[in-house]
Parts: sequence; structure tokens; C-alpha cells
Amino acid sequence: MAQNRLTGQVEDAHSKRPIKGVEINIRDLHIAAVSDSIGLFAINDIPGGMYLVEISGKGYATIVEKIAIKGVVQKNFLLEPSTNVLKEVIVTGVSAATDKQKTPVSITTVGYNTLLQGSSTNVIDAISKTPGVSGITDGQSISKPVIRGLGYNRVLTINDGVEQVNQAWFDEFGIEADADAVNKYEILKGPASLAYGSDAIAGVINLIPAAPLPEGEVKDEFLSNYQTNNGLINNMFHLAGTNNGVSWSARVDNTMAHAYRNPVDGYVLNSQFSNFNMDGTIGLHRKWGYTQLHGSYFDMQTGIVDGTRDSTSGVLERQVAYPGLNGGAPTYVIPTKQEQSSYTPFVINQRIRHTKLVWDNSIAVGEGRVNAIFSWQKNQRQENNDPTIPNTADIYYSSNAATYDMRYVAPQISGINLSGGVNGVYQSSQSLGTLMLIPNYNFFEIGAFAIASKSIGKLNLSGGIRYDTRTFNGIDHWVDSTNQAPVSPTAPNAFHEFKGFTSRFSGMSFSFGGTYDLANNMFLKANIARGWRAPNVAESAANGVHDGTVVYEIGDNTLKPETSLEEDVAVGVNAKDIDFEIDLFNNHINDFIYAKGLKTVAGADSINNSLNAAGLGAAPVYKYTQGPAQLYGGEIVINIHPSAVPWVQFYSSLSYVTGGLQHVADSTKYLPFVPPTRVTADLKFPFNKVGSFITNAYLKIGMLSCFQQNNIYRQYAIYSGLNTALTPYEYAASTSATKGYTLFNVGAGGDIVSKGKTVCKLYLICNNLFNTAYIDYMSRFKYYPVNYTTGRVGVFDMGRNLSIKMLIPLDFK
Repeated sequence: MAQNRLTGQVEDAHSKRPIKGVEINIRDLHIAAVSDSIGLFAINDIPGGMYLVEISGKGYATIVEKIAIKGVVQKNFLLEPSTNVLKEVIVTGVSAATDKQKTPVSITTVGYNTLLQGSSTNVIDAISKTPGVSGITDGQSISKPVIRGLGYNRVLTINDGVEQVNQAWFDEFGIEADADAVNKYEILKGPASLAYGSDAIAGVINLIPAAPLPEGEVKDEFLSNYQTNNGLINNMFHLAGTNNGVSWSARVDNTMAHAYRNPVDGYVLNSQFSNFNMDGTIGLHRKWGYTQLHGSYFDMQTGIVDGTRDSTSGVLERQVAYPGLNGGAPTYVIPTKQEQSSYTPFVINQRIRHTKLVWDNSIAVGEGRVNAIFSWQKNQRQENNDPTIPNTADIYYSSNAATYDMRYVAPQISGINLSGGVNGVYQSSQSLGTLMLIPNYNFFEIGAFAIASKSIGKLNLSGGIRYDTRTFNGIDHWVDSTNQAPVSPTAPNAFHEFKGFTSRFSGMSFSFGGTYDLANNMFLKANIARGWRAPNVAESAANGVHDGTVVYEIGDNTLKPETSLEEDVAVGVNAKDIDFEIDLFNNHINDFIYAKGLKTVAGADSINNSLNAAGLGAAPVYKYTQGPAQLYGGEIVINIHPSAVPWVQFYSSLSYVTGGLQHVADSTKYLPFVPPTRVTADLKFPFNKVGSFITNAYLKIGMLSCFQQNNIYRQYAIYSGLNTALTPYEYAASTSATKGYTLFNVGAGGDIVSKGKTVCKLYLICNNLFNTAYIDYMSRFKYYPVNYTTGRVGVFDMGRNLSIKMLIPLDFK
């Protein structure tokens, strides 16, 4: 192959002075260069073809430009001074790196600097206030992503370039990803089945790691974070470099926190957790392309809050089993002060492990290229919820999975960018615990797709079509009805808990839309997309009491796949002093799957008593069914950054979604976790320099206001075992509007420099500044037992929390 290079110089557009430290990045090839002291740069060993090149430097507006690489290409860039990123490259849901403004789908990004300036306790919590995004929380360690009112298996998580294969169907299972390893979030809102197949019917959360360093660079960084409310301690060490086309990276980090606190509950007992992570990457970059191998390990131990209280003091109690107490049976006791602030989870607790290997490749084929990425993943989830056998997992799901994605990106022909390929996933899961809600199972999915885009003047069109098939096998399973132990079909007390079955699903997806650049930096976007989702294992085959609730769930292996049709329209401005965008959507879902309470002939709740002997019976029966649903709403975002007053910036957003099931009773019309309307506002004062030792300083003041949620899923009371006789306070709360709340936060930070080098970066953020007592509507704790000392139902969210974060960077040439 001939030597292909991109060389040039970067200068200030006004002074014409060379700029040092500007990064020139080709995202599709994982290669980059940095301009030297006189603004010169060079990227060698580039496979011939057309690439989107991103040029970004601190204090300057980013340039995004398509460049044809063939032989030695000389290209100079003039950067405009700006504190705002006017252009941005995205890689989610597209065949190749794309200018964000030229894609018709709704995509929101959260960058590394924004993450550093914020405070969170898990990987989804970090983005839960992003417009159109929220999180179903189960304490401080577990958060499940929700996009425009849809979550669970309807939102796909991409991590390290591959689908995260886990047990997304379960309430208490979060995302097994290291927050310290995320350099950028890309959030695609709306059906993304075209690129990712089933389970992306609501959208995609893409966790993007840091790109390989430019040639000749070595970077070492240490991050430390302490939070005052929950005693959170996070330490991370990361080392990376690139030399002679060989890139490498290694990271290790650990996070631990004791129970968080609030002004109503005090210590929220058993919300403590610890999380250890490590990952490593090695890659080879040559003129034929690149190959890269990545490995990661995630290990979390977390308590599960059950909300049981002492009736006199209102203190949250812990479950124990002592031989000399209550005959050795499980009972609740008031914790000691030391136990309230313990970093070690009590029973009930979970241990979650996720091991992953990813092999990523891009090989030049003429002026096109073949991209192929494969992964192997092992997911292990153990839950110990019986204090009489505290080290025995009652629930233990262990799965092995493989993902694959192979596509050909063709050279541009007559201005048309075309790509096509196949991708899919295989998962095999076993239950190794003493209790089973779902059977052992395996499934295989494969999908073929074609994606095209073309620019016609100011109009940018893109679209594609895809077809998927999934084969799902539920494994036959017999248990002893007295203790649920696996037995043969002929054994005494044999109960046929799960009948073996095979289901085959298929679905067609498409997307078509365009963007148009109007006058005065305005743009218009429109898109229509069809998505699909195959039923998950619980919906297909559940047969037992759902842990965390008191209902007996029954799956249905004859359910059809969900299909959706969503229309999106957006209009915005991307100018020197202001960014403004309005996104509107309407999402109609056919055959939406949900759990419906069954009734007796007399009209009462159907009750299952078949497992009374094991202590798991006498539960209301819910069976999965389906019907039409509709959700609609949108987001408004405004970002004011006047160039004439560079020391002040204002950012605000509004998120709104409503809708639910159609043609059903009012008690089930609204879905359980559709977030209420939310408004955010942040006023930021950036200072380029404070004295001789502080640069890039800032001060910010923020507000978050969640409105009252009046659209309640009223059968949630039955689903959670609430009734007017035994739990009147909790029942009343679950059938009435959930109150809104307003929180304030403040933050400050800056770089400490010495002799022209950054010694460290400091970030201070205080959330819930006025220690407001509140329960977010998306919290699974909102209907927990009443506190009789206050008359308030539920376990409240975190009170005032000061986060102190320090990043120590070390760069070597």
C-alpha cells in the first residue's frame, strides 16, 4: 500500500499565531495527532479513503471536516476562539463517524469535562438529569436508564463498542460498567433497532472510553473523589500511551460508600456498596487499519434496602438470625451507630460481576474498509436474602454471551456513503440459586442491515433498513414443591415449574430522515423510524414470585414482539453566542408488553398459593400480556454563551413525556416509571485565570425542579403488596400524585499550575444545597413502609452532599 499521510498546521484565525496542543482526530481509525509548538501535525499510516476529521483545542471552536486521504494530504486549519463546542462528532447509530448536526436522529452527548464537574454514585446516575433521560433507582449503587419514559430491555447499553449483555429485565439489576472508564456518553433517543437490533426500541446509551493517545505520547493520571454524605471514597489510576503504532492502556479503580443520609430517615441502612474495576487495552495501528484487544472486570457488592423500621423511633432496621434470638428465625433489630455507617453490606445484599473481552478491527479494502468487532461476556449476579444462610445465594443468575458486528463501509460513490453488514448476540443463562423466577435459557439473534447517507447542498439525507431473527429456548425444569430444589419429573412432590419451549421472533426495522441548514445558523431535523423488541425471558417464561415484590408472575411464550413507529422533529440554532434546540417526538408501540393483574370469577384479585410451603405463596397473580401504547413529548435546551461577555454562561433544559397504554382501565392506563416534567438551569462563571497559579477556573450555581407526577399506575399498590387493611398509608401514597421538588447545587473548580504545567485539577460540587427532603418519582423506595414518627411513606433520597474531586495528570513525550 502507498504511504498515506495527513499533515498541516493549526493557527489562530485572528492572530495567525500557531496553536500548540490541538488534537486532530480520525475517530473511525482510532488515530490522532497533536500540534507541536509551531502548530505542525502529522498523522501517518492512514488507509486511503474519505474520513471525518475532528480538530479540537481548548479555548477554540471545534472544526469537523470530511477529507479524502490519498497519498500525502496537506491541510491547514484556522481555529476561531470560543468557549463553546459548535461542532461535535458522534459514532452512535451511524455507519461511520458523523457530524452531530447532520444526523436526523436525536442524540445528546455528555463530555468528560462535564462529568468531572459533576457528582454521582454510579454510571447511570451521572447522566440521569440529561434532557430526555432519567434513571430508575434502587439506592445509590443501582440505577437503570430510562429514555423518554421507556426502560429495562427497551434501552440498549453499549460499552467499549459492544452491547452489554446482562439481565436487564430485573428491577434490582443495574448497568455493570465502570464510571471512571467513561470518557463520553452518547445518548440516542428513539428507535435504534436499525443499527443494533432488538432491545434498542427506546434508544441507546453509549459509554465511550478515551481514544488511544496520539503517537509518541504517554499519559498517567490519578483521580480521587470523596463525598461527605455517604463517605464515598473513589480512587482511580490510569496509564496509557502510543509508540510506533502500538497503543496501550491500563486502569484500576475502587469505589466504596457507607449508607447515605437524609433529614427524614437519617442513615438509609444497607444502601452501602463497594465496587472494584480494572481494564486493559492493547492495539496495533498500521496503514492497513488497526486491531485492538480490550479486557475488563467489574465487581460490585451492594446492600438492598427493604425499608423495615422500628415503629417507635422510625429507625431503619436490619435483618438478622441469631441462635439465641427468636429461635434462630429471621428477625429485625435496631442497628448500632457503627453498623449504620458500615461500608460492608448486610443481608439482603447482591454481588454482581461482569467479565468482558472485546476484539475490535478495521481493515482497509481498497478505499473502503471492513469493520469487525467481537466480544465474550460473563455476567454473574448473586443475591443473598436469607439471614439464616447469609453466605448462600438464594438468587444466582450466571450467563455467558458473545456479540458480533461485521460491516463493510464502502468508498463514497457519487456523494453517497453506503455501509452494510450483520450483527447479533448469543446468550446462555443458568440459575444456580435456591429460588427461580425464570428458567434456564439461551437465545441467538442475527440481523442484516444497510445504511446510506447523502448530502445535497444544505440537505443531508440518511436512512436504512434491517431484518432480524431471534430464536429463544426455555429449558424444561422440575422442582420439589416444598423447597423448590431441582428434582426429576417422577420425584415425590415434583412440580413442573418451567415447561421447555422454543420461540422464534423476527422483525423489520427502518429509519429515514434528513437535516437542513437554514439561514442564520438555524437547522431543521426530521426522522421517522421503526423499531422492534423480542419478549425477554421474564415476559416469556416467568413462573414464580418476583423477588422485590410480592406478586406471582406468569410469562407467556406466545407473546409477539413489540414494534414501534416514532416520528421526531427538531429545530435549532447553533450560533456563536447561543445554542437552542427543540426536539419533539411521538412514539406509537404495537403489542406493548406489560404485567396485568388477573381476577377471579368474583372479580377479586387472583391469588396463588402453590408455594405456601416454601413461604413464597399467597401472592397476587400477574400475567404478561400486550396491547397498544403511545408516548409523546420532547425536550427544550438553551445554552447562552455571549462572546462579548465570556465570563458568564447560562444553560437550561426542559424534559416532558406523557402517555401510556391504550384501551385499558384508568388504573392501568399510565406506565409505572414515566418520569414527571423536569426543568434544569445552570449559571456558570468561567475565569480563564485567577492569580498566577489557577487557570480554567469556574463557579456555577444550578437548579433542578421535578414537577408533581399526577399520572399514576394505580395497580402498583397491588403489585407491591399494599392494601387498605394492612398498609393504609402506603396504599394511599401509591394511588395519589407523587409530589414534586426543587433542588439547588453549587460548584467550583480550576487547574492548579506551576511553571506552565498542570499540577492537579480540583472540582467541588455541593448537591441538594439546602438539605431538602424529597423522594424522586423514579425511586423504587417511594412506597416503602411508613415512618410512624413522621407519618411519611417511603425512603427518601440523599440529603446535602459535598463532593471533593482531584485529578492529577502526568504527560510524557
